[in-house]
Amino acid sequence: MKRPLLYAALLLALLFPLIANAQDEAAFPVTIENCGFAATFDAPPESGITMNQGATEVMLALGLEERMTGTAYLDDAILPEFADAYETIPVISDTYPSQEVLFGADPDFVYGSYSSAFGEAAAGPREQLAELGIGSYVSPVACADRSLRPEIATIDDVYGEVRDIGAIFGVADRAEALIADLQAELDNISAVLEGVEESMSLFWFDSGGDDVYAGACCGAPGMIMDLLAVENVFADAEGSWATVSWEEVVARDADAIVIVNADWDTAASKIETLTTNPAYADMTAVQNENWVQIDFSYTTPNIRNVAAVRIIAEFLYPELFAELDEAETEQAESDD
Repeated sequence: MKRPLLYAALLLALLFPLIANAQDEAAFPVTIENCGFAATFDAPPESGITMNQGATEVMLALGLEERMTGTAYLDDAILPEFADAYETIPVISDTYPSQEVLFGADPDFVYGSYSSAFGEAAAGPREQLAELGIGSYVSPVACADRSLRPEIATIDDVYGEVRDIGAIFGVADRAEALIADLQAELDNISAVLEGVEESMSLFWFDSGGDDVYAGACCGAPGMIMDLLAVENVFADAEGSWATVSWEEVVARDADAIVIVNADWDTAASKIETLTTNPAYADMTAVQNENWVQIDFSYTTPNIRNVAAVRIIAEFLYPELFAELDEAETEQAESDD
């Protein structure tokens, strides 16, 4: 499974782990407007806690593990390139920590990918944290006030989050290096996709029982499909995800299916549903067994979205990516 080309940014972070305090001091104080909440940082946080996988991997991609006093709530295995750094950070909870556990870790910053990280059963309201001198940040695509979220999530929203965290921790150069690396990967993919003669249609299958939870117009699945220049068969459904009927799925007859794999609803169980129910037997993707599995952590707006584009693109158009794969392999060997 391909990963985003984060290595240049990661090397930068590893080579300069706590670079140039003078630069940090010059950049502060910094005020970040985030989900209608303004927070001023007089200095970079020293003991941050991440409450979700997306947040954790942004911090690690920026080389900020030494500024983390704890982490929580993984959906999948941490990206391999961050595994060693991740092992140095205490895991304070497998899910959301209670406030007692959170405060016991003595954080000065709490970072969540979802507004639920700041619920009463988790870190608590951001206003309450601020009163205690604890800074906070939530991914802008997941603001508690939905009117403050972008109407349609784009990769620029992911880049904006990376920039905000870079500013908060005084590592703006690292943030820009990471963004440049991610954009370069997207540019490479786009160049290859110019060779596509006929666009394909996709059904993004998150979960399904009597009804189906499908990737809709405006969240990470829609963003990824837009970047792939494919037809999202549920692009007319509002929101990040939509509940649709199996009758609609069959009628829209996608060329291929993206199947989300999660511990709570495995790809294997969804494949069994598709292949054992006669009602779905005539679907083009089912007849051709034309589906690709992707872990849940790639399906919400975060730095993994670029890797998701590559994974799906290579599955749909393997012959177009053979030359790019060869070039990257040669480059990796020469770098070694």
